[in-house]
Amino acid sequence: MKAFYFLSVILLLFCRLELWAKAKSSFEYQTFTESCMGTEFTILIDHPDLELARNSATQAFEEAHRLNQILSDYLSDSELSRLSSNSGSSNFHRISKDLFRVLTASQKLARETGGAFDITVGPFSRLWRIARFRKALPSKAKLLNAQSRVGYEKLILDAKKKRAQLVENAMVLDLGGIAKGYAADQMLSVIKGLGIKRCLIDAGGDLVIGEPPSGKKGWSVDVGGKKHHQIPKLLLSNCSVSTSGDIEQFLEVDGTVYSHIIDPRTAIGISSRSQVTVIAKNGMISDSLASACLVLGFDESLDVLKDYGVDAAYFIKHENGSDIMVEYKKNP
Repeated sequence: MKAFYFLSVILLLFCRLELWAKAKSSFEYQTFTESCMGTEFTILIDHPDLELARNSATQAFEEAHRLNQILSDYLSDSELSRLSSNSGSSNFHRISKDLFRVLTASQKLARETGGAFDITVGPFSRLWRIARFRKALPSKAKLLNAQSRVGYEKLILDAKKKRAQLVENAMVLDLGGIAKGYAADQMLSVIKGLGIKRCLIDAGGDLVIGEPPSGKKGWSVDVGGKKHHQIPKLLLSNCSVSTSGDIEQFLEVDGTVYSHIIDPRTAIGISSRSQVTVIAKNGMISDSLASACLVLGFDESLDVLKDYGVDAAYFIKHENGSDIMVEYKKNP
């Protein structure tokens, strides 16, 4: 569900596309990068003890890899994939605390958005990946077949026993719109537990931010990146920032543009080139809401943004060669 991201940390980052470099600043920090969940994860730490910083980053990356083994829909042996492979069974299946937590949050957002966010979207996602490669729309027959296996009401959770059931055969869960945000939250928790508070985690474009660097009011974040100057540069701390969008990724067939972002309610890629950035209290919320709000659009997103206590959200739509931005901000 994620597109290319345009989040960059000024004074720390010169480029958003996985290129990192130290910038001149009045504080010292350490940068650590590893590949995980199909993207680059980077940790920035402002702490004088290099050994502690390195050890904290190592343990945080270990946590990310552990969660990937739970939440990935690409790994055939992940806990999520095993749950999907048991779809259609009349039995409930016990699942881990982490997976249950993410599924519960996903189902809550699915209900509140009327299915605009839906982690059962996997069958659609696979069809549209092939469509972008072939530059041709999925057939109606294949979409109809997939539609019978999609729908958040087909995932049933047992909160008391931490169990899950997928009621239709051949269902595929896809946590691409929430997993990296959750992983970044847990990585930050690991680092804080080791005594480091001043840090920032970039999980492939989902930023989870701790205390400000020493002597600073916050981490300076260029939310819009070089291409979207309408969004201001912000000083942020103790929050998260996520962007979902398709301004750069889309399929055009017979003059109609189809986003790689799928509306689970229609099985079709949304037909506008848009981007949404959400600033919220944690990565799981910002990640999932950025995905949901991209499908909903600005007007339909207002209630859910308010319900989740989101600090700010920026909606950009590309029309007639120009980018138009509208902004949501929480009332003080």
